[in-house]
Amino acid sequence: MQVTLAELWLPILIATVCVFFASFVIWMLLPYHKADIKVLPNESDYTDAMGKLNIKPGFYMYPNCQSNKDMKSDEFQARLKTGPWGSVNVLSAQPSFPMSLIKTFTVYLIITIMVAYIASIGVAAGADYMHVFRVIATAGILGHCMGGLAGSFFLGTPNRFIFTSFVDGVIFALITAGVIASMWPGLPVDGIQPELIVQ
Repeated sequence: MQVTLAELWLPILIATVCVFFASFVIWMLLPYHKADIKVLPNESDYTDAMGKLNIKPGFYMYPNCQSNKDMKSDEFQARLKTGPWGSVNVLSAQPSFPMSLIKTFTVYLIITIMVAYIASIGVAAGADYMHVFRVIATAGILGHCMGGLAGSFFLGTPNRFIFTSFVDGVIFALITAGVIASMWPGLPVDGIQPELIVQ
């Protein structure tokens, strides 16, 4: 018997809260993210120079150019070879920590809903705990780990940050799987064997 998404609202909510709390513990209490984001040397000099340039909000990469024609120019090719290379994200206003928390929780909630939906159409009521766990953990790793991975390579995200974020995603996926699998609906009547609906 197929499980409906409505039956999973409580496991979805609990799993999302657990992942959100785990994210807080990872970033605030555990040490392995501390080296991911570095402090600029002479930060005040850098921010003073940036302020004088009056750069509009946006994401910038350098060296960069406006067209394919410019990309082939000797000047750009020289800058591309010699560097420096980097990116700058100029914000339009001071970041809001509470709003960032709300957005983060919303993303975790959406991922959990999608993961639960995948499980609901593929796993029957009363299925074995480990079977439910494997399905949800696999979908959870896709949701938490893989979405922005390709973009990170093109944007020059440091390998360490990519790796630690991937570790976070695996942890979140396992937490989600553990919560939902432990609360997976049982069979409504005796005598029906749990089976995979989609084979």
